[in-house]
Amino acid sequence: MNTTLNVDPAEIAKFSALAHRWWDMDSEFQPLHQINPLRLEWINSILPLQGLCALDIGCGGGILADSMARKGADVLGIDLSSKALKVAQMHALEAQTPRVAYREVSAEALASEMPGQFDVVTCMEMLEHVPNPASVVQACATLVKPGGWVFFSTLNRSPKSFLLAILGAEYVLNMLPRGTHEFAKMIRPSELANYCRSSFLDVRQTSGLEYNPLTKRYWLSDDTGVNYMFAAQKQ
Repeated sequence: MNTTLNVDPAEIAKFSALAHRWWDMDSEFQPLHQINPLRLEWINSILPLQGLCALDIGCGGGILADSMARKGADVLGIDLSSKALKVAQMHALEAQTPRVAYREVSAEALASEMPGQFDVVTCMEMLEHVPNPASVVQACATLVKPGGWVFFSTLNRSPKSFLLAILGAEYVLNMLPRGTHEFAKMIRPSELANYCRSSFLDVRQTSGLEYNPLTKRYWLSDDTGVNYMFAAQKQ
């Protein structure tokens, strides 16, 4: 496993600067709040979270971690942005969210410390922001128990994704700050599937995520051309 810190300082700085806005429903993080119920229910339909031990990698301000805890899981959220983690911790206190904790640690470091300790690991909207996504996938596989599940979401490196996720979302609709995503860092489903196979994770289900800017509605579909999710099970 990669023992060097798998992080892009520019990415950490980018999201740290916006940390105070994580729980502002009208902020740059509005899309994450809007898609979170879809992602949460998709995960919970595959693996009911009640009573499970869950890890959320790249948790940011804790949007998914918080909601998984409210589904009855014992959740640890990790991130390398101390500002985002402080926001997550403060929200957990204010909202009195049970069974959620946060740590500033990398996936690789935690994998060395706590191998095979989690029933479910989530890594959502994070792989496209690190220098070595394969290392994160391997860490996820190490952290989850045999037979446990790992859930990924990321952006496809496709012409459609460039048009909709970068030009559309960042430059036309201003849904996200310009520069939020880099096309070269996006990951094709075939590439992520290869990372999973190399880490002894079997991809069991996939789902696309689509958005209509006129109705401002998100929904799950079979189209993985832009946003997509993988549900993988450890062998």
